[in-house]
Amino acid sequence: MIGKTNFDYLSEGITLYEKRLKHYLNFELVILPDVKIGKKESIAQIKIKEGEALLSKCSDSDYLILLDDKGKQYTSEAFALQMERYLQMSVKKVVFIIGGAYGFSEEVYQRANAKISLSTMTFSHQMVRLIFVEQLYRAMTILKNEPYHHP
Repeated sequence: MIGKTNFDYLSEGITLYEKRLKHYLNFELVILPDVKIGKKESIAQIKIKEGEALLSKCSDSDYLILLDDKGKQYTSEAFALQMERYLQMSVKKVVFIIGGAYGFSEEVYQRANAKISLSTMTFSHQMVRLIFVEQLYRAMTILKNEPYHHP
């Protein structure tokens, strides 16, 4: 993710699910600092700088999945099954990337292995963080047949 979460209520929720996820996965939340931008930089230039920062943290063996409005949508149950497939792949790490407020650069799109969308609705990139970690936790409880998810 790019930039810190600015709202305490979001940070608290993210922390809650991050702790819960560690019971199921070797889960790490990586927050990159906001990219330094000048007043005259275009959105395209911002996306390029953010993309460079994101890709610099990924190795060639990582399987990159973008959280993107153009991605595939899943029900919670279908996402759980997809997570099971991701976890069974012979890759070192599965990396989910949440971009900044303007989305991703073309370089990030080209490097990505997959894209998923949480909704056809638009959420702030900060809200997406909480929604995604909750859905990831939900997927893990579905796979373990635990009572968190109520179909």
